[in-house]
Formats: sequence, C-alpha cells, structure tokens
Amino acid sequence: MKPTAPVPPRPARSRPARPARPARHRGASRFALLATVTALLAGALAWPAAERAEAAPATFAHPGVTVSRGQLDFARQQVNAGAQPWKGAYDQMMASKYGSLTRTAKPRAVVECGSYSNPNYGCTDEREDAIAAYTQALAWYVTRDARYAKKAIELMDAWSATIKDHTNSNAPLQTGWAGSSWPKAAEIIKYTYDGGWANSGRFSTMLRDVYLPKVINGSNSNGNWELSMMEAAVGISVFLEDKASYDKAMAKFRTRTAAYVYIASDGALPKTVPSQNLDTTQKIVNYWQGQSTFVNGVTQETCRDFTHTGYGISAIAHIAETSRIQGQDLYGTDVGERLRHALGFQAKYQLGEAAPSWLCGGSLNLGLGPVTEVGYNALHNRLGIAMSNTERLTAQNRPAGSNNLFVAWETLTHGDNPS
Repeated sequence: MKPTAPVPPRPARSRPARPARPARHRGASRFALLATVTALLAGALAWPAAERAEAAPATFAHPGVTVSRGQLDFARQQVNAGAQPWKGAYDQMMASKYGSLTRTAKPRAVVECGSYSNPNYGCTDEREDAIAAYTQALAWYVTRDARYAKKAIELMDAWSATIKDHTNSNAPLQTGWAGSSWPKAAEIIKYTYDGGWANSGRFSTMLRDVYLPKVINGSNSNGNWELSMMEAAVGISVFLEDKASYDKAMAKFRTRTAAYVYIASDGALPKTVPSQNLDTTQKIVNYWQGQSTFVNGVTQETCRDFTHTGYGISAIAHIAETSRIQGQDLYGTDVGERLRHALGFQAKYQLGEAAPSWLCGGSLNLGLGPVTEVGYNALHNRLGIAMSNTERLTAQNRPAGSNNLFVAWETLTHGDNPS
C-alpha cells in the first residue's frame, strides 16, 4: 500500500448570514416559541423534493427517460435545418447498423452472460437490439416516417414475446445495460407515435417481470454495476409509472453516486455503501483499486480503467437527466458536483495530460467513451459552470456515437440542447 498523501484542504464555504433573532419582550408567550419551533420542524419535514433522495413525481412526464419531448423537438428542428453538429450526428446514427430498416431481432428466452461476456448467449444481441429500437424511435421522431416506428415496435415485440430470464455472473449488469435502452425507445414510441402499439402491455410486463427484479436491489460489485442497474430501474419505473420502484432506485442511486465519486467535502476517505462493510482504510483503498490519495473527481474505478469509469459517469448523468425531466433537479445537489468533478478530472487525462505518480502509480488505462454530452450540457450550458477540460473533450469527440452497450447518439439528443 502506498503511503496516504494528505488530502487537499477543503475549500472555504461562505455561510449565509443568520436571520436576526426577534427582540424578546417581557411576557412573551411560550406558545409563540412553541409555534416557531413547530413551524421550523414542519419546514424541515417539507424540504423541497429536489433535495430529498427519493421523490417520485405526482405525475410522470413522457417521453421522460433521459430525453424529453422538448429535447427531441430541438434535435428534430436542428437536423431538419441541416444545422451542425446535429445533422452530422443524425447522419452518423442512420449510417450505423442500428439505423437499418432491414434489421432482424434475435431474441432468446434465456440470455446467459458470464464475466466479460464469456459465455455470450444472446448478450450482444439483446443490448444491440435494444439500442436499435431506441435508434429507430429517434429516427421516427426526426423524420415522422412510420417505418422507423414500426421497426422499433417489431424489435421490442420480438423480445417481449420471448425473453424469460438473464443468467450467469453478469446477469445483473447485462439486465442493467439492456434495461437502460428499452425504456428510452418505448417512451418515444408510446407517447409520440399515433399508429398504435398493440403489444405495449406485454412489453410493460417484460420490463416489470424480467428486468426490474434483476436490477432494483442493486449490487455490491464495482460501482458502475449498480449505477447502470439503477439507470435501468429508474427508466423502467418511469415507463411503468411505478412510484415505489422509482423512489427505491433513486435512493440507491444517491448512495452509490456519493460512494463512486470523491469530493473534498467527503473528508479524509471516500463515502461508502453501508452494505459493503468497507469499515477500514485498507478495505476502502483496496476497493478503490489501490488508490490512496483522494482528490475532487477521482472515482472508485479510475485506477481500474477509464472505460468502466465512463460507464459509471454516464449512468450518473442519465439518471440525473431523467430526474430533471421528472421535476427533481439533482444537478444542483452533490450529484451535480460529483458529476462535474468526475467529468473534468477524467477529461484532463483523456486529453493527454500525464498522470502524476500519486494517481494510479502514474499509469492510466484510457478510453472514457462517448459519455460527456449529457452532463456537459446540463452543467455548463444550463447552469453556466466553466468546464474547460470537459468542453474540449466533448468538442473533440463530436459527434458522439454509441458504446454498443447502453450509450447512444448523445450529440444528437443533448448536444448544446437548451430544452
């Protein structure tokens, strides 16, 4: 174990001035004090939903998984006007294997995925058919060509008629990846296509019975697992309008995000997920891939590789975006702070800066992937936060394509999108 380097000092925070206490008058009633305390307690209990860990909306917004109707409208307008980078992003999407109208679904009753997809019985087919359904749904929205909507429905129907289970060691992660794409496709089709979807109920049953039970209880594996699983759980909950599952998934997401990305306010050591019993410094360092120096934005998997780190960062951004669409904006909470630092920290090294010796022994495995658009748009464009490293990497990677797992076409859907 490397000696623990000192944690950078926590930046000073300005505190709001305390409201002046009301003057005390002789004979003031104790009931007035009691009323004041009662009011303060009531205010605490009624803390705005955006600050609570879990708060399903009273009414779910649709389409509302990662991309909203307003965002879809903006992307459509830009593509149809031939504006860049959206037109180039759309062309890239349509030229991909996912945009083909001749695609044939390859459903299986049991998808079996071992570690690193060995064995791979239906794993790639399922993930890619789910991305293809989402791609076709986006193509429908942009073009209003019903052939694309029908192809998305064909892909979703093929799987909902067939799949019964996911098995082997990677089953939770596989379910999370595919289960993140299916609801995005289904939301667009169900709520924007007027040609009908006769088997939408069967698709809902598939999500409820085959996917949600595999992901909703989370995972104590590397953090990208649980984050991807919660992305699927949140998206599925929106489509099913399942408030209890939404709340459960969002609470687990908040806990895992805090344990995945370190920020200085966490203290000397990163936060942990209680169920993992990481109750000593050595256990935490081991879980963090041997990293013992903690600075803003380093993640639990930074020293593993940037590819898996990108999975985690992307899932955080996707859930935050879905939450915002559903009326609970997490970008102004620690979720946004952690996402901002994680993007900036990883982007700096992905752009070529040499790793210092205290970081992963001075050796990094790069390959962050097309994962910056959603978080960058929310934090920089909407909130006005300077993110120079993330900005450079985002521009360099445009148009952002697909990682062929659960990320797809985010320059098209979120690039500089004001909605």
